[in-house]
Amino acid sequence: MKKFDYLKPTSLDEVFSLMEKFGSNAKLIAGGTDVMVLLKRKRIFPDVLISLRSVPNMAYIKDEKDKIRIGSMTTHRELETSTVIKEKLTALYDAVINLGSVQIRNVATIGGNIANAAPSADTACPLLVLDASCLLISSKGEREVELKDFFIAPGETVMKQDEILKEFIIPKPSKLSGSAYWKLSRRKAMDLPILGVAISLAMNEDKSIKKARIGLGVAAPTPIRAFKAEEFLTGKFLTDEVLAEAGNIASKEASPRDSIRGEAWYRREMIRVLTKRVATISFKRANIV
Repeated sequence: MKKFDYLKPTSLDEVFSLMEKFGSNAKLIAGGTDVMVLLKRKRIFPDVLISLRSVPNMAYIKDEKDKIRIGSMTTHRELETSTVIKEKLTALYDAVINLGSVQIRNVATIGGNIANAAPSADTACPLLVLDASCLLISSKGEREVELKDFFIAPGETVMKQDEILKEFIIPKPSKLSGSAYWKLSRRKAMDLPILGVAISLAMNEDKSIKKARIGLGVAAPTPIRAFKAEEFLTGKFLTDEVLAEAGNIASKEASPRDSIRGEAWYRREMIRVLTKRVATISFKRANIV
């Protein structure tokens, strides 16, 4: 492994100063569960690692009037044990309880999982269907980017070199709504997903679909929304025929590839299967009498 300096700033101002000083020779590190693997595999070659672990006010879950804010340094274990996440952001809860091991969840952060921009990032699909936005900050100010516009390519995002992912902003789900995430893998934990499917449904009183969101992971070069399938579901009732067609549409929107964990044809077929399964769970969680 290439030798590097490890710096532990204690304020955001210090982080920005170090980022400006070292530029592209520096790499931010949060929990380190992704960065250290990339270092060992010689995928990245920074001269300096700038740790965010000692920067205050970066880990939190704030339940506000109309939104929920999650600090980027919040660990997956903190999300897993949060009543707010378990009760109000159920798709995200589904993702974190099967992410790695408890030891990994104790250090891995939600910000690192998203900023790494891996197609297999477990928290990406839930955040997509929950209409999450990212708050990006730099020494020049801040800007808010919807997560659906955040990913560019594997390992690439819209973040500029001088920006930090500060927090996620998630609108509070409406009363008659539910969400769920399904990680398709050979074992429940300690394994990357072969496919990830998240769905959120906001329902009308007559049990028709007011708003639908479908997120797919490992189904394209980046986590994606299945916009055409969402549009198809809007206004319809959740019948077997409707769900089957929504799965077909979502499968056609995907562009999976063959990999050691699964072939493209299998991923497409499982999108059809899991769209129906996850939508059904989401509908039940909407608690419509």
